[in-house]
Amino acid sequence: MRGWKLAAVAGGGAASAYWLIVSGALTLDTGIGRSTRPLGPMTVHIAAPRQVVFDLAAAPYLGRTPRAMAAKLEVLERGSDMVLAAHHTPVFKNLTATTVETVRFTPPERIDFRLVRGPVPAVAETFALADEPDGTRLTYTGTLDTDFWAAGRWWAGRVARHWEATVTGSLQSIKAEAERRRAAHSRPARQQA
Repeated sequence: MRGWKLAAVAGGGAASAYWLIVSGALTLDTGIGRSTRPLGPMTVHIAAPRQVVFDLAAAPYLGRTPRAMAAKLEVLERGSDMVLAAHHTPVFKNLTATTVETVRFTPPERIDFRLVRGPVPAVAETFALADEPDGTRLTYTGTLDTDFWAAGRWWAGRVARHWEATVTGSLQSIKAEAERRRAAHSRPARQQA
């Protein structure tokens, strides 16, 4: 019986630790066996001016967070060129990962994200915006750090898969909305001509 009790306690402890780490309530940052994994690069070509794309990406942080994003984004502290924001990402049915990040704005060239609290010790990301003849090139790059050698690299792969899927969704949303706004803005000009 003692073996079963010990196994049950160990299993419960492991499940609790997993829940705390994934949810962002517990960040293990020891620096022991640190590994860095790249995120991206991902590039999206957007048929809209760079300033429009930048303003659209920055608006939920620097302005009022849209009601549709309220479950995903919570701005904790807002400054003129930087915010502290919590991002809530559903991972499983009853588990939401919460990351807290600083977000720094350099209009209209870049938006930088740096993890403060989350399921890994460190993440640094950049949305770089460049003018193109037909619009804007938005490039996402980043790095994700984990500790504990091979176990950390395994964990980094799991976290990065969800992280990059979330970023892909954000990039597609920015592209769709920027191109919709550009089309809506250019329609009246065509009708007047």
